[in-house]
Amino acid sequence: MSNFQPGDRVFAALDLFNDPLEETGESGIPGLQPGDLLAPAGIRGMVVNVGHAEAAPEDEIYLVRFETGPNGSLAEPIGCLPGELSYTPVAP
Repeated sequence: MSNFQPGDRVFAALDLFNDPLEETGESGIPGLQPGDLLAPAGIRGMVVNVGHAEAAPEDEIYLVRFETGPNGSLAEPIGCLPGELSYTPVAP
């Protein structure tokens, strides 16, 4: 069973950055540069889907939409590994 389920409120356990694609070194997210901060540690989000990488089916990936500001708007979803998420807030 998954650590997290769709609809779960979660927090970024650490700063999450845009990782470059292994093959090219380019950004996997249009409009962003590799290394850009996607979600700071402690920010709240919601799990919207659970899946896995084709190359590693035993490793779960969580699609999470993190808050973007004080009004609670949610950003576009990003893929997160279990160790990058927490059910409890962490200090930024």
